[in-house]
Amino acid sequence: MMTTPRTRAASAALMAGVFTCVPGAWAQPAPAAAAAQAPPASTPYVMPSTQVWDMASASGGMYRIFVSAPVGGEPPRGGYPVLYVLDGNAYFASFAQARWVQEYLPIGKSIVVGVGYPGDKAWDVRRMNDYTAQLRDPPPPETRAYAQHKSGARQEFLEFMTGKLRAEIALRYPVNPERQSLFGHSFGGLFALYALYERPQAFQSIIAASPSMEWNAQSILDDERAFSARMTAAKVGSTSRLLLIAGDRDTAGDPESVRLLANRLQRLSGWGLRARLLRYPNETHGSVPAQSVNDVLRFAFEQR
Repeated sequence: MMTTPRTRAASAALMAGVFTCVPGAWAQPAPAAAAAQAPPASTPYVMPSTQVWDMASASGGMYRIFVSAPVGGEPPRGGYPVLYVLDGNAYFASFAQARWVQEYLPIGKSIVVGVGYPGDKAWDVRRMNDYTAQLRDPPPPETRAYAQHKSGARQEFLEFMTGKLRAEIALRYPVNPERQSLFGHSFGGLFALYALYERPQAFQSIIAASPSMEWNAQSILDDERAFSARMTAAKVGSTSRLLLIAGDRDTAGDPESVRLLANRLQRLSGWGLRARLLRYPNETHGSVPAQSVNDVLRFAFEQR
C-alpha cells in the first residue's frame, strides 16, 4: 500500500485510542483557593443491574469483565442472548444504560458483557496486542513508531473470548448459547472481522464499527481473501450475521473501504453469510460508537 500523508495521519489518529496523554495544563494542581472551596467527596455512582470482576486468560493476562443483566424475573426461553462489547472500559456504560432502560422491551431481555482491562483508562495499550495481527516485517512506515509494543495475540484473545470467558458467563447467568454477539470499534472492529474470518460460526451476530482496515498495510485483507476462498469452496459455512458501520466524516478510517468490504461480503450470502452496511453521514471515528448503541442492540437482540 502506498504511504501517503493521509495514511500517516489516519494511522496516528487510529492510535489515539491506544495511547492517551494529559495535556500539561490539565495536569497542573488546582490553586489553593479553588481546592479550599471544592465540595466534599461523594460516593461514586454504581450503575444498576451491573457487576464487575477481573479474570485471567490461560496465559495469565488480566481482563476486567463488566456485565449488565436483568435482575429478577424469568429469562426468555432458551436463556438470555449475550452481546460482548470490546474496549469495555470505554463503551460498556453506554450499552449497559441503553439495555437497562429498555429492560422490559425485547432489547432489554438480554445480557451485555464488556471486556476491558484493570484500571480507569478508557483504552489500554494491550488492545494493540489483543486485537491485531503481528506487524509485518519490516513494519509498514506508518506503524514503525508502534513496533516497540506487542502485537499479534489476536488468536489467543479469541480463544479467551470464546472459551474461558464464555464458559464463565454461562456459569453465572442463564444464557442462550445459540445467540452470542460481538461488537468492536476501530481496532476492536478489526478484531471483529478477524473473528468472523477465523471462526465464522462462533458468533451469531458480529458488528464491526469503523474497523481499522488500513492498519498494518491492510493485512486484514489477507484474512478476508482466505475466508472467502474457504466459503466458496464449501469448506466452511457461516451462521454469522455481519453489520458493518461507518461514519462518513471518519478521517481515521476509510468509509469507502468499509462500503467496498460490505459489497464483497454480500456476495457470500449463498454460503450463509448475511452482511449489511449502516452509514452515519455526520459521525466521525470517535462519535460512531455512541451513535450506534441502539442500532447495535437491535441488530444483536431482536429476533428475525
